Amino acid sequence: MSIVKIVTDSTADIPFDLQQELDISVVPLKVHFGEETFEDGVNLTSNEFYEKLGGADSIPTTSQPTPHQFETEYRQLFEANDSPDIISIHLSSKLSGTFQSAYIASQTLGDDIPVTVVDSKRASYAIGIIVVEVATMAKAGATKEDCLKRVDELLEDTTVFFMVDTLEYLEKNGRIGKASAVLGSLLKIKPILSLTEEGEVFPFEKVRGQKKAIHRMIQEFENRYGKDDIHVGISHAKAESEAKSLMTQMNDHFTVKKEVLTNIGPVIGTHVGPGTIAVSVTKMRK
Repeated sequence: MSIVKIVTDSTADIPFDLQQELDISVVPLKVHFGEETFEDGVNLTSNEFYEKLGGADSIPTTSQPTPHQFETEYRQLFEANDSPDIISIHLSSKLSGTFQSAYIASQTLGDDIPVTVVDSKRASYAIGIIVVEVATMAKAGATKEDCLKRVDELLEDTTVFFMVDTLEYLEKNGRIGKASAVLGSLLKIKPILSLTEEGEVFPFEKVRGQKKAIHRMIQEFENRYGKDDIHVGISHAKAESEAKSLMTQMNDHFTVKKEVLTNIGPVIGTHVGPGTIAVSVTKMRK
């Protein structure tokens, strides 16, 4: 029986120790500050990124890995692990060309190196939560078929809500209109944002103030998960104390069987800005 190896990209924001524990392969995206180029999580950490961002004259840009990068990763995995089945799970295709690069690489390799590429239709640890669940199965010896079945369940059962401290970054990166950003800032509105079924950012609800936003998110999670056993991931951009406080509240309200607190990395941070908090939740198997 062939072993299963899991590949993702750096936008999944999976903590490094968890990557190592579950043997998850991570292909980095790039961040560009003017003429300087950095690989997300490789030669630019989250803390270094936000420090540079604070002193930058303009918002940096980002770029996806090339098909060649994915092809190289798949070949190395295949040759080092006795011909494994590879499942490659990536950032929403509506937000990046990363999925497309991975897919092109898989088609180039053809039947010689079997790779199944999955569009998570999500971002940050909302990808990571899926990857971690499946990688846990793979490490325990699950088959490719069982892992892919679980991926389908996770795509149905995973929800993410996020709050940004400022709408500036989403507006400058084209995720919301300028008028909405200006109005939101003037009214101190804290939109609760989420992702559509297709993987695009949309405003789930508009509230005033972070406390009301958190209350509304918890209310919605209660509607969706009730007393289910859940895996909670909270990712943040320079908002660790707020993220820890929110994790405590999630534990008070729900049966949290697995929790992960993580940093929003440079690529996602470019688009949402410092102060952002994202909460990802999925059902765990009984």
